[in-house]
Amino acid sequence: MPHPQPPDRPKGAAAIPPLDDFLCFALYAASHAMTRFYKPLLDPLGLTYPQYLAMVALWEKGERTVGELGEALGLESSTLTPLLKRLEAMGHVVRARDSRDERVVRVRLTDQGLALRERAATVPGCLFAASGLSLDELVGLRRQLVVLRRALEADETTAGA
Repeated sequence: MPHPQPPDRPKGAAAIPPLDDFLCFALYAASHAMTRFYKPLLDPLGLTYPQYLAMVALWEKGERTVGELGEALGLESSTLTPLLKRLEAMGHVVRARDSRDERVVRVRLTDQGLALRERAATVPGCLFAASGLSLDELVGLRRQLVVLRRALEADETTAGA
């Protein structure tokens, strides 16, 4: 259904839907809401949302290289390295060069980082409770977002843009 023409739009100007109709804006706003939601849950743990995600990735698989961690989180090394340095300064992780290839940096959890997992165990359930969605709905939404992300990453029309 076409949207009404704003009265101040110049004649012949391209039609742009209202901001609330943009999928990208809905995702952007939801991402900000998610970060705000997690803040009071993560503050007692001393973690930011990106640090929490890095810890979750390490709790999931144990030791990882910086490259593997960056790939899992969708972060560039230039963004991930300062984050890991802060986690290391807090005593949650240790970074070390690989003995077989010094170009590779490995990240592993400390005992303190492993123990933090227990304190963070209630965090995922809080999102489920606050969402107002059923488990099936949340799983379906996550699945759709993964499909969307992969399609956008694979779209060659924007590659390198």
